[in-house]
Amino acid sequence: MDYSNPLGTEFREVRDVEHEGQPARAVEGSRVYPTGADDLWDALTNIERLPRWFLPISGDLKLGGRYQLEGNAGGTITRCDPPKRLDVTWEFGGNVSWVSVRVAPEDGGARLTLLHTMPKDEPAEEHWQTYGPGAVGVGWDLSFLGLGMHLTSGGEAVDREANEAWMGSGEGKAFLRASAESWGQAHAAAGENPEVAQAMAQRTGSAYCGE
Repeated sequence: MDYSNPLGTEFREVRDVEHEGQPARAVEGSRVYPTGADDLWDALTNIERLPRWFLPISGDLKLGGRYQLEGNAGGTITRCDPPKRLDVTWEFGGNVSWVSVRVAPEDGGARLTLLHTMPKDEPAEEHWQTYGPGAVGVGWDLSFLGLGMHLTSGGEAVDREANEAWMGSGEGKAFLRASAESWGQAHAAAGENPEVAQAMAQRTGSAYCGE
């Protein structure tokens, strides 16, 4: 796999929203991939293909079914409109948030947009005040990166050992810090005090770098 020009999301946005009538925060990222919408959708939803770039997944992968990502979140599939939109609950560590994935054709490829919505309640709020949007944003940047490698390598699986080694390298840590900083900039653009957003981003970058 080529890590010489890593790229996560191309566009980032942070905003306050409502979810089912309750105040929430939304973190959104998007990127255009050099493939068709059908192929992108398949990479996102095919139970045999997902482990090649993301995580092994099990469950009843249909509307209303439950899914479980190995060692990570699980939840319920609440909307499935192939090849355009997939909505799921994101249940991890006793907390529930919501993830919406949208796919749309675009000149030269297909755009993936991911929206992660989190409630404004404890302990989610305490975590947000410490790390800000980068806490989830950096993780999604890494997922977008893995997906891009998978799609541009002819569908090969990402080498997890090589990936972990890269993340621990100087280049990998630079990517993690740059991702956190970019989410901090998006946070400031959404109205957060720039110094506060920067401090959150620095804590996030340090956490992902294991410092």
